[in-house]
Amino acid sequence: MIKASVIVPAYNAQKTISRSIEALLRQTFPQANYEVIIIDDGSTDKTAEIAVNYPVRYYRKENGGPASARNMGVRKAVGEIILFTDSDCVASKTWIEQMLRPFNDPTVMAVKGAYRSNQQQLTARFSQLEFEERFEMLSKSESIDMVDTYAAAFRKTVFVGAGGFDESFPVANNEDTDLSYRLSVAGHKMVFNPDAIVYHLNHPASLKRYGRIKFLRGYWRMVVYKRYPGKMIKDTYTPQSLKLQILALIGCMALLALSAFIHEALYALLILLMVFLLSTAGFTRFALNKDTTVGMLSPFFIALRASSIGLGVLFYFICGAKCRSFLHK
Repeated sequence: MIKASVIVPAYNAQKTISRSIEALLRQTFPQANYEVIIIDDGSTDKTAEIAVNYPVRYYRKENGGPASARNMGVRKAVGEIILFTDSDCVASKTWIEQMLRPFNDPTVMAVKGAYRSNQQQLTARFSQLEFEERFEMLSKSESIDMVDTYAAAFRKTVFVGAGGFDESFPVANNEDTDLSYRLSVAGHKMVFNPDAIVYHLNHPASLKRYGRIKFLRGYWRMVVYKRYPGKMIKDTYTPQSLKLQILALIGCMALLALSAFIHEALYALLILLMVFLLSTAGFTRFALNKDTTVGMLSPFFIALRASSIGLGVLFYFICGAKCRSFLHK
């Protein structure tokens, strides 16, 4: 009996798909009890040639984004529990076992796992610590409202009943947030299991890529917040300090422009900068305990993060949904 279906959307994933599939085929969970489904989202590289050499179910579709690829995978799946991971993630040997364990509680409808990374670039290390800060937050919550698709599991009946992923999200950005909030608002219990680990191979290693990712996060998160405005105030995943940092840096930008005409604006600018620096203290202490170099650079990285997300938010308010096709390019 197949209990679980693991779905991996892939687009031009020739560099990582082998490691991803091989890890899923080396699980401690009995192979007879799960299937691996690869949905090729219109790749133009050698993803197909590589994937078909493994004992997995392979399907190809026209490029439409990971939301549509995952939904197709669910339609093909026979397992009662649906698991998702990404083609640039390598699951630990116990990943499936750990992802399924919380479902022993019949009230649990979805499970979120955890990221780890072996990347050595400073920006990638900061990205990992961002996740680890949030993992600590999630560990304190009996029920969560965010299940990221790099390590996600859902009861199939609940996933299908909720309508699956919204395929109007054309890229891998906040489509999982949208589904998570939808399930949360419907009252479904979702939990975090920090022992269900996948290793990410592709944290942003450059400042340019990191800034672009955060800009897009800001834009697409506003698309989701428009649907669920209550989550803008508080959720289980977003540190409140991040919201303060975004507001502080947007204010600093505005005051800097205003100071060209009103000299006194510089005083307010200095105050806001102090507020921003104070707001970074908690994460800086957290980071120093794990990675001294990244901890010392944390205020700089946090400033880049907050300003990039803030610009993405402003871009949403300026352009709204009309900019989706532009951002997809």
